[in-house]
Amino acid sequence: MLFAYRPEAGGLIQMPLPVDLTAALWIDLYRPLSNQAADVARLGLPVPTLADMEEIEISNRLYREGGADHMTVVLPGLSESKAPISGPVCFILSPERLITVRHHAPRPFETYPARADKVGPGCDRPERLFLGLIEEIIGRMADILEGIGRGLDDVASGIYSGGANGLQADALQAALEKVGREGDLLGRVRLGLLTVERAVSFFGQTLADRAGGDVLRPLVKGLMRDLQALEVHADFLGSRLALTSDATLGMINLSQNVTVRIVSVVAALFMPPTLIASLYGMNFAYMPELGWRFGYPLALILMLASASGTYLFFKWKRWL
Repeated sequence: MLFAYRPEAGGLIQMPLPVDLTAALWIDLYRPLSNQAADVARLGLPVPTLADMEEIEISNRLYREGGADHMTVVLPGLSESKAPISGPVCFILSPERLITVRHHAPRPFETYPARADKVGPGCDRPERLFLGLIEEIIGRMADILEGIGRGLDDVASGIYSGGANGLQADALQAALEKVGREGDLLGRVRLGLLTVERAVSFFGQTLADRAGGDVLRPLVKGLMRDLQALEVHADFLGSRLALTSDATLGMINLSQNVTVRIVSVVAALFMPPTLIASLYGMNFAYMPELGWRFGYPLALILMLASASGTYLFFKWKRWL
């Protein structure tokens, strides 16, 4: 899919297709078809493939070619089947326009066009458009981190509250699964913050070659401070996540210990009656109680008394 935008009244307006790409300030390629990539390539800006964007080497993700900066970041988003994933997004920044290439759906690309006039840098130039989109991405990742914090608060309140509900196996399993999901999401956000910080740093190094670069420098420094603050917050959430995970596993172990203790106590309760029943189940010739009229009731009383005595002993020791 191809989305083209042009500035109007301080904001962005989507251009209807078919469109003259030379008039577009921002061209957003989402899972581009071959003909759409070819149309953009005619502007002198070849579109990288997904394999090119997934290269691990920094030199393959941040470089300048043909007067345009190519900056690839990894952002959390949704796949075509609406499953949460992380995928590469390439920003191609030329003096005339900004081109973005993505194969998944990060939410900032849906929300930014309607908010372009409300974001600080503005959107009248490709450089400001790039910084505005980066600011929207940073805001989205900050929202995700806040959501992770609230999720950990919910899990912690259930784990540390104690009581019968805190020891239920289903509740503990659900809590552990939620901690795992939050940890997976946190990992994707931390990777996104790292790659976005590298891209903004690379952009800042090229400000001297851009018109109005001195005006944009404070904006770049502000974005870098925001990214670094979010990285510190992500580290803090990582520590909380580890603590919550350990607490959940500890509660699961305690719950299992309670179950094992109950089973052990029940087995111990039946040991003395079993011993008595085993003694009177022996087939010896000389067992006076076998011919006694009250032998059977006495054996039952002995078994009941031994079980009751064992139960009272465990209660006294507070093992039950």
